Amino acid sequence: MGGGTHRPTMDLLRSEPMQLVQLIIPIESAHRSISYLGDLGFFQFKDLNSEKSPFQRTYATQIKRCGEMARKLRFFKEQMTKAGLSPSTRSAMSDDVDLDNSEVKHRELEAELMEMNANHEKLQHSYNELIEYKLVVQKAGEFFHSAQSIAAAKQREVEAQQRGEGSIDSPLLLEQEMVTDPSKQVKLGFVTGLVPREKSLAFERILFRATRGNVFLKQSVLEGSVTDPASGEKAEKNVFVFFYSGERARNKIVKICEAFGANRYPFIEDLSKQFQIIAEVSGRLEELKTTIDVGLVHQTNLLQTIAYHFEQWSHLVKKEKSIYHTLSMLSIDVTKKCLVAEGWCPVFATNKIQNVLQRATVDSNSQIGTIFHILQTKESPPTYFQTNKFSSAFQEIVDAYGIAKYQEANPGVFTIITFPFLFAVMFGDWGHGICLFLATSYFIIKEKKFSSQKLGDITEMIFGGRYVIMMMALFSIYTGLIYNEFFSVPFELFGPSAYGCRDPACRDASTAGLVKVRATYPFGVDPKWHGTRSELPFLNSLKMKMSILLGVAQMNLGIILSYFNAKFSGNELNIRYQFLPQMIFLNSLFGYLSLLIVVKWCIGSQADLYHVMIYMFLSPTDDLGENQLFFGQKFLQIVLLLAALVAVPWMLFPKPFLLKKQHEERHRGQSYALLENSLDESDEMEVRHGSSSHEEFEFSEIFVHQLIHTIEFVLGAVSNTASYLRLWALSLAHSELSSVFYDKVLLLAWGFNNIFILIIGIFVFICATVGVLLVMETLSAFLHALRLHWVEFQNKFYEGDGYKFQPFSFASLDAEDE
Repeated sequence: MGGGTHRPTMDLLRSEPMQLVQLIIPIESAHRSISYLGDLGFFQFKDLNSEKSPFQRTYATQIKRCGEMARKLRFFKEQMTKAGLSPSTRSAMSDDVDLDNSEVKHRELEAELMEMNANHEKLQHSYNELIEYKLVVQKAGEFFHSAQSIAAAKQREVEAQQRGEGSIDSPLLLEQEMVTDPSKQVKLGFVTGLVPREKSLAFERILFRATRGNVFLKQSVLEGSVTDPASGEKAEKNVFVFFYSGERARNKIVKICEAFGANRYPFIEDLSKQFQIIAEVSGRLEELKTTIDVGLVHQTNLLQTIAYHFEQWSHLVKKEKSIYHTLSMLSIDVTKKCLVAEGWCPVFATNKIQNVLQRATVDSNSQIGTIFHILQTKESPPTYFQTNKFSSAFQEIVDAYGIAKYQEANPGVFTIITFPFLFAVMFGDWGHGICLFLATSYFIIKEKKFSSQKLGDITEMIFGGRYVIMMMALFSIYTGLIYNEFFSVPFELFGPSAYGCRDPACRDASTAGLVKVRATYPFGVDPKWHGTRSELPFLNSLKMKMSILLGVAQMNLGIILSYFNAKFSGNELNIRYQFLPQMIFLNSLFGYLSLLIVVKWCIGSQADLYHVMIYMFLSPTDDLGENQLFFGQKFLQIVLLLAALVAVPWMLFPKPFLLKKQHEERHRGQSYALLENSLDESDEMEVRHGSSSHEEFEFSEIFVHQLIHTIEFVLGAVSNTASYLRLWALSLAHSELSSVFYDKVLLLAWGFNNIFILIIGIFVFICATVGVLLVMETLSAFLHALRLHWVEFQNKFYEGDGYKFQPFSFASLDAEDE
């Protein structure tokens, strides 16, 4: 698997040749060697410690250390987000920054930030409490002042009544209270505070029930919201005052306040002391506000410093963590002085890998260099296709179905052309194609801007497939010119129509009775084929037959690629008993149908091809009559029918029996070899493997598998050909929808001769065109083209059961989430 001149292969159909390599790296240069290989990005390491848990590996401590640094960086990012800052992209990556200095710096910054946060929380908590305390003093002062005013007025009223003559309406209790000894009167206590407004009703109800009504409540609604000291969130609150009698009632009130999150504050009835408290609280609030502002400025300056270095630190931590994670996949030799690594790399990258390993040895001042050894293996290598920003999206379409096996033919090469072309067959309209092209051109022009931004899911998907959409748009313009449709309107772009009215007095050339009056329209569909129901069947027939031709051509391409796969792997059985009968069967039926379509177009015959194909099976010996297109057609049909019938048992029977014969001969040869004494250890292992495989070989399973494969291909040849008719169906649907929007919306609005109705009609036409034709129809045609490639095309040759080459590389670190 290696040797020779190492350069990227130019065979686009095959993946890059890979080789399994063993590296023996001195411990003193291991870290730098892995780092340089990560910069290169051409080596995929194998995990040689897969049986060990993450905590049992050699570099588990270093990985834990990097994880702790990553946690600190996440804390820094959270703090920057709260402060409205974002990491600076202008900080240059420097090699002078090492992990040890960064770890010390992170520890100091984290401690400083946590201390700032704790102080800020304490100050903010005190500030919010003082705000609430000030509001309680003000509102409760209003309660007591109002109550005292009412009590004084009541006192004067009672005294006036006492001076006057008694009345039967005088309240007896009041008189009794007035004559009671003041020293025997009960002293009421009170509790003041704030309660969330949404809880105030339940709060009042619970207090009333808990005290059995022996409580008096007064509430006042605060204008605006206040910040709760406990939660730090804005909330709408009410100031309350509870009057109670007895210590037992007070304890109940205190517990209920705690349960409802009601904050209690002390209150003094003395009015002069209330003013003094308000003044002291206001002064304290100003001091706290100044202190908090100064602390926030200091914290912002610190976070700006962190933001400037954040990307550099983040990249360093991710890089070091990935290096130690890779080192944990390596095994230590018995001398404890070297690390042994195994992995895959492309053959063309051999010299590059050896050069970076040699440079790592020099930079590490190691006396021993890294040993680069190519291993021979029967293990299937990973698949690696070199792509660029244009071809990567098409390769992703194929990879979404399955990763190609090593050296398997790559459908992505053909997908670059066939996928947008089949889409365009269904979407063909050069007006809609121009709209798609303009939309995707915006993403291509702003490519650098969008590639450095974090996009939404849908926008990111569209941006990733911008070149696919561009090719779809270009092919849609091409097929739209062939269909001669611009928002369903035909134009005489390449000359006048070849058809005219038979009657010179005819004012509309889109009626029945058209005759050919000049040379054929030079490119695409004649404009007169649109807008007339008499000529519409010809356009539909053209699209339907073209769909069959495209389908048969693509299915033949798939079978041809299966031949190249078998040829490359040296599988002669698949070439003789799979490729040949499949080609014969498919082309004996549908290849012949494609030939009839082309011949009918060339000679302008009116033969009924449905009749020809049906009676080719039902009555192959009958005379064709007016459906005969060329001399010898009847004899050719009989030969093709017999060939198709022979191809089915050709696919079914020979291969299972030949596989059984080969297996028995291989086992017999190994059994004879056991009689000799010249076998080495590897031969004995092959013999044992052959013996075990002989025991496991089941002819019935092989035959049933081949039977299923044969039935699947025979039925699939019919169903897949019919499936390509979706090209015709969706093209017809797209054209009809576009025609409906044009005729029933735009032209209808134009006919009212009213500017207001015209504006509404244009707006509805634009919305319908964008929403239905440019979005829904684009998605529909995309999914149908995807299905034609995955099912009808790729199932002829593509297994897709390989695994992708995923080299150790720092290039994708910044795009990965922690």
